[in-house]
Amino acid sequence: SVAVNLSARQFRQNDLVEVVQRILYETGLPANLLELEITESIIMYNINSAENIIKKLRDIGVRIALDDFGTGYSSLSYLKTFSIHSLKVDRSFIRDIPDNEDDAVIVRSILSLGHSLGLRVVAEGVETEEQLAYLRNEACDEIQGYLFSRPLPAAECEKLLQAGKKL
Repeated sequence: SVAVNLSARQFRQNDLVEVVQRILYETGLPANLLELEITESIIMYNINSAENIIKKLRDIGVRIALDDFGTGYSSLSYLKTFSIHSLKVDRSFIRDIPDNEDDAVIVRSILSLGHSLGLRVVAEGVETEEQLAYLRNEACDEIQGYLFSRPLPAAECEKLLQAGKKL
């Protein structure tokens, strides 16, 4: 799958759904392999409009992730209202686990909440083996961060994926 962060400006474009459909057609990427990441602040700008856009994107098969979860407004009603697929735990909670018990409790709670709602939970900013071990033990669905790879140009990313690096 491919995850793409949407800026507030992009999310507010009147033709966002049409643009996404055109890109899916042009690239041949199945819609269910595209995950669009939005933040809580984007949703807050215009809740009714956001709900409508997210519904249309879901209707064409695109997956939606709530990015940086826990750092914005964190209204639990968003999890019900917007029918998202994934929660992305902000790196600020990951940075000091497993040593910081407060962060560990917050991450464990987000994982439990997300899983109870049938959502995938992704930990952002994983940089150490200790963080990875903690997240595996807590059944985190996915990780992302420098432990896996630094940001790469497309050609180098392709090589990394072909090499099949596992953690």
